[in-house]
Amino acid sequence: MKTPCLLTKPKAEDSFGITLAPLFLEEIYTKADDPANGAVVVMSGMVRNQTDGKAVVALEYQAYEPMALQVFYQIAADIRSQWPDVNRVVIYHRIGRLKIGEISVLVAVGCPHRSEAFAACQYAIDTLKHNAPIWKKEHWQDGSSSWVSIGACEQEC
Repeated sequence: MKTPCLLTKPKAEDSFGITLAPLFLEEIYTKADDPANGAVVVMSGMVRNQTDGKAVVALEYQAYEPMALQVFYQIAADIRSQWPDVNRVVIYHRIGRLKIGEISVLVAVGCPHRSEAFAACQYAIDTLKHNAPIWKKEHWQDGSSSWVSIGACEQEC
């Protein structure tokens, strides 16, 4: 008999989301803030105007939301296992078409000490990019577009 898949449940103090709506630093920072924090580290990923010297006009993100959220929950559980003092983990990713300069992903970690907050935040974004079922399509200035190999595929392709 096959064992049922155990789903990771998020902690009430953490916050996660996949959204079509714009992301705002202040909102994510507030979600990560806690009186016991000595540091909140925020990583903001945004749409840049070029890739490898080729002009980009927009990015389009798609996600398999239920699985992506489970990946976010697992990232938070892993962070709490490795850095037990972490108070808050916040991960939000946008989907849809984004223009140059728009924020595509925000990760914030609140913790008593900055070194753990930095390490946990880097772990979160790196793991998200490798494990979350979120796909990116680059739209080029010449009118063409292409899906980008991201995450684990980057190492295999």
